[in-house]
Amino acid sequence: MNTVLYEVNNHVATITMNRPHVRNAINEEMHEDLFNAFQEARRDNEVKVILFTGTEGSFSSGADLKSIPIDQMETFDHGEYLERTYNKLVVLMNEIEKPTVAYLNGTAVGAGLSLALACDFRYASSDAKIALSFLQIGLTPDAGASYFLPRLIGLAKAIELGLGQPITAEEALRIGLITNIGDPHPFVEALKQVPNPAYGWMKKNMKAGFEVTLQGVLHSEIEGQRAAGKSEDHLKAVQSFLKK
Repeated sequence: MNTVLYEVNNHVATITMNRPHVRNAINEEMHEDLFNAFQEARRDNEVKVILFTGTEGSFSSGADLKSIPIDQMETFDHGEYLERTYNKLVVLMNEIEKPTVAYLNGTAVGAGLSLALACDFRYASSDAKIALSFLQIGLTPDAGASYFLPRLIGLAKAIELGLGQPITAEEALRIGLITNIGDPHPFVEALKQVPNPAYGWMKKNMKAGFEVTLQGVLHSEIEGQRAAGKSEDHLKAVQSFLKK
C-alpha cells in the first residue's frame, strides 16, 4: 500500500493515511488502500481494536480535488465516483464488528471528517481543526456524513455544522461529536478487553434501533444473545464472576 501505513502491534491495527504533502487528501489510490487495510484488520483474528489516523499532524483534508483533471470538471460524475470509492469503504467500516477509533490528529475536514464519523469513537488532538466543508465548494455532504452526523449530534446541530464553519476540539467534545480530547491509546488499550461477539452485536442492534421497529430490535437481540452466550468470552466472564 502506497498511500496508507498498516501496522498490527499488541492486538491493535493502526491504519494511517499517508499523503502528508497534501495533508492526507484522499485520492482513488488511497480509497483502495484504505479498503484493503480495513478489510485486513477485520479478518485478522489477532486484531481486537482498529485505530484510524493520519500522518504528520493531519488526519485528512478531505477529497483530493486536484486529482480530478481540470478539463474533466464539467463532465465529472461525482455520484459515480462515490459509488466506486467512499460508499463501499464506509459500508465496510460501519459493518466491522470490532471497536474502531478515529484519532483526529490535526485537520479533519470534508470527506476526511466523514470517514471519522463512520468509526465507533473519535478522539482529537487539542489543536484539531474540524469542519464539514462541502458547501464551501458547492457540494453536499457525502461519504455517510448525512447518516452518521445527525445520529451523533442531532439534526439541527448537524445542519449547522454542515454550513462549513470549523469548530475546535473543545466544541466538538461539547456537542458529542468526539469522545474525548488527547491521546487515544489508553482508551484503545481498554477497548481490547471488550468481549466479542457481544460488542459487535451491541453495535449492530443499537444502530438498528434508529431504523427498524421495536419488535425487529428485540428479534436481533435474541440472535445476538444466542451468539454471545455461546462465546468463550462469556463463559470466562461467568466463571470469573462465580469465583468471586
